[in-house]
Amino acid sequence: MSREPRVVIIGAGMAGITALHVFTRRGFAAVTVLEKASDVGGVWHWNRYPGLTCDVPSQLYQFGFAPKPDWSHLFADGPDIQRYHREVVESLGLAEHIQLNTEVVAAQWDDDAANWTLTTASGDRIGADVVVCATGVLHHPAVPELPGLDEFAGATVHTARWDDSVATDHKHIAVIGTGSTGVQIVSALQPAAASITHYVRSPQWILWAPMSLRQSELVSTALRRFPAAHDRLYRTLLWASGILADVTTRPSWRRRAVQGYARLCLRLQVRDPVLRSKLTPDYQPLCKRQVVSETYYRAIQSANAELVTERIDEVTPHGIRTADGRHRPADVIVLATGFAPHNYMRPMQVTGRDGLTIEKAWANGPRAYRMTAIPGFPNLFTMLGPNSPTGSISLQYSAERTAEYIARFLAMLRDGIATSIEVTEEATDEFNDAVAAAMPPTVWNTGCNSWYLTDNKTIDLWPYNRATLTSMLAVPEPAHFDIR
Repeated sequence: MSREPRVVIIGAGMAGITALHVFTRRGFAAVTVLEKASDVGGVWHWNRYPGLTCDVPSQLYQFGFAPKPDWSHLFADGPDIQRYHREVVESLGLAEHIQLNTEVVAAQWDDDAANWTLTTASGDRIGADVVVCATGVLHHPAVPELPGLDEFAGATVHTARWDDSVATDHKHIAVIGTGSTGVQIVSALQPAAASITHYVRSPQWILWAPMSLRQSELVSTALRRFPAAHDRLYRTLLWASGILADVTTRPSWRRRAVQGYARLCLRLQVRDPVLRSKLTPDYQPLCKRQVVSETYYRAIQSANAELVTERIDEVTPHGIRTADGRHRPADVIVLATGFAPHNYMRPMQVTGRDGLTIEKAWANGPRAYRMTAIPGFPNLFTMLGPNSPTGSISLQYSAERTAEYIARFLAMLRDGIATSIEVTEEATDEFNDAVAAAMPPTVWNTGCNSWYLTDNKTIDLWPYNRATLTSMLAVPEPAHFDIR
């Protein structure tokens, strides 16, 4: 007997929008997206700090099903990307499926009824035959435990929850944390600050790129007028981005060339040998998520800027004291300390078959089958779940392939072939063992402490190329699933 499966997607960021579009395009009508924020966009809704810019070229950082020829810059800023997500939702008629301001706090599987019940923060209960977690990776802000931080008399703000009311012009600003966020916000705030101090536990390799370069109106007009040419450009960039997967996953002359460029960027832009030494990481380029910037090295060499690599001992009411005993004044503390990247759908309470909780299932770290399914949790799928290629392959491409893959399971439910679908422990173990075996040659395994590492020091990334991802997410293998 055929039936229309009730599908709930949790999250209306890039992955959630992708899943919604793919499912509805394939004819699934009973699809609802629950989003806790007041707008779509995910990370681009929550992050609004000064200087926010995507480190992927605009003509690649877009949905394959929603081309945008007229980006304003070669690398789009956060507000531009957020507007794009909203426009895609509106233009494709997806808004009617999305419930904003609806936070899911729990999901419970019913073994007898073979369905899910979701509970929202307001106490509403929503039934679903299938749950798709598109809850993102860079979502939950990581706040450092610094002695005295709560007693700081000035303003404290995390970049992931930026407060526009915080005044930074002509202030003494302390930025804690590096990575793309720290680099971007130091570059943005430095020109108008009385002083800016960048507290860096471990410096990053920074590739120079023309981040501020505008896309000319002539180019935008040509790409609008000739959509076939725009599509060819997108596919060429997608193909070229596959080189990054090759660079990061196996040693080659390409990897050595990119690493050489990273070292050259530092040497050419920072002439002071003392500062250059402080800015030189003790690990190989590309081991961490690569930082791209046009302006950081110039900003940190300015007269009103200082790089501090000593450990922070305490935050005082009016500044920060480091391990060398120095106290530096601060009016504003900016926490550019990133996220808890391995939370995925947590802290949402997810309870699967036989009362198995996600906390118990992931007691030794997040694990899934091909980024999409977790044993013990029937009819639950993840978009960009554990071992996703956040460091090597276009996330839009990965999300589209994942959504098409999940849609095949939805068709099995709709056509009456199954009422519950659960990946087996054996298939999940086999996939994770293969990932572990493939990880040693990757650049992420060369000795740095990055946010790619889980608590048990495994690397939560995709160690294969784009062709392997495409192949693994092409057609489900029935033997890997318990289909009832």
